[in-house]
Amino acid sequence: MLNPQTALSAEEFFARARARLTLDVPPGIGDPHVTPARGDHDADPVMKKIAEVRPIRPAAVLVPVVAHHEPTVLLTQRAQHLPNHAGQISFPGGKIEADDSDPLAAALRETDEEIGLDRQSVEPLGYLDLYMTTLGYRIVPVIARVKPGFKLKLNTSEVDGTFEVPLAFLMDQNNVQRHARDWQGMTRHYYAITFGERYIWGVTAGILRNLHERIYR
Repeated sequence: MLNPQTALSAEEFFARARARLTLDVPPGIGDPHVTPARGDHDADPVMKKIAEVRPIRPAAVLVPVVAHHEPTVLLTQRAQHLPNHAGQISFPGGKIEADDSDPLAAALRETDEEIGLDRQSVEPLGYLDLYMTTLGYRIVPVIARVKPGFKLKLNTSEVDGTFEVPLAFLMDQNNVQRHARDWQGMTRHYYAITFGERYIWGVTAGILRNLHERIYR
């Protein structure tokens, strides 16, 4: 059963997103003197000190919210053969290149390259907070409205598949847990959401928590 506090209609969700978010680039994306407020250190404060001394890697991801009457979030399953984060569930996106005009351009380009989502189906609504990972990535999440009925063309060198999860399920904080695993000789804590056989964790779960903070509170 869906939590009525998170079961917004598509119209309600997108209206809140337009009212609360902007496409003003969040500060600190490339500034070593600015430490992003959001990141892996939300679940594990010690990771903040580790991330602060890593080389900064600016990146952007698209958070595609599909405008069904009961909205869903489109997620990707990374290819199993990738050297980093193989098989993990993520948003489409990646490194901000020098010729990208802004994080939005990077997120749209990477989304097209990874899953072939038609740009005409995507309405960008605004940025969430800058998210810092333990490895030094500073990720700008772009919330976007996606028209239903789209067709995808997956780049199988990067993505094994895609799937949709009800937004209300992801926003219900009863479904969010704090887990732990060994990482480079220490115990690392992180957030995770289990959806059937899907395990959504780490950066993806952290960005979804930030979405809840910005839209549902």
